[in-house]
Amino acid sequence: MRIPRIYVDLPLAEHSTIELPDGAFQHCCKVLRLKENHPITLFNGKGGQFKAELVNVQKRSAQVEVGTFEELTNESPLKVTIGQSISRGERMDYAVQKAVEAGVYKIQPLFSERCEVRLNDARLEKRVQHWQQVAISAAEQSGRGIVPEVCFPIELEKWVPDCNDMLKLTLHHHSPRPLSDFAEPTNKQIALLIGPEGGLSETEVALAKQYGFSAIALGPRVLRTETAPIVALTALNIRWGDI
Repeated sequence: MRIPRIYVDLPLAEHSTIELPDGAFQHCCKVLRLKENHPITLFNGKGGQFKAELVNVQKRSAQVEVGTFEELTNESPLKVTIGQSISRGERMDYAVQKAVEAGVYKIQPLFSERCEVRLNDARLEKRVQHWQQVAISAAEQSGRGIVPEVCFPIELEKWVPDCNDMLKLTLHHHSPRPLSDFAEPTNKQIALLIGPEGGLSETEVALAKQYGFSAIALGPRVLRTETAPIVALTALNIRWGDI
């Protein structure tokens, strides 16, 4: 029997009963067509997950009996924050989804010089909500107990000076330095700057260098902006993490 894994933005406690939020109800009871007494797994992004069971399924609502808590030990030991230059449509969705699956800690969307996406605050707020939902779905699918935050977009020039991670890296395919040149950061905190479809400008690379970012290349091939997070996170977790 398939046991769906569902995110709920609610406090969860063992041996309690909760009302399923509308989105979770639609997914469980309308899309998956689950019936009463069907087991599910709940998590709220605070770490770990709960065994649970659907009860009192009505036409427009359902309740869940929350069972025992289960610890999860599948979070990467690395806390990688990606500064991801915003790309169009599905490319950004893909970058967010795969970064979460690969173990990212936080995602900071960035406006950069060659970024072609410019939206007003109202439309940006909707995009951030959408990207956060992509992150939630990826955390559900990949079994994570924590949902990485997708922050509100800011200018690259603002993020770079404020970034305080111990190891700061810029993906730049012209760099002669591989990841193997760098020592593991003692606090496991890493910032990773990734450019848009057209890449970072030399001015942006120089600005990042000014604030302690080191340019690295992940092999001899040019990566797409939505592919770069997967390759980078995989390389970091192979070198210092849990792969």
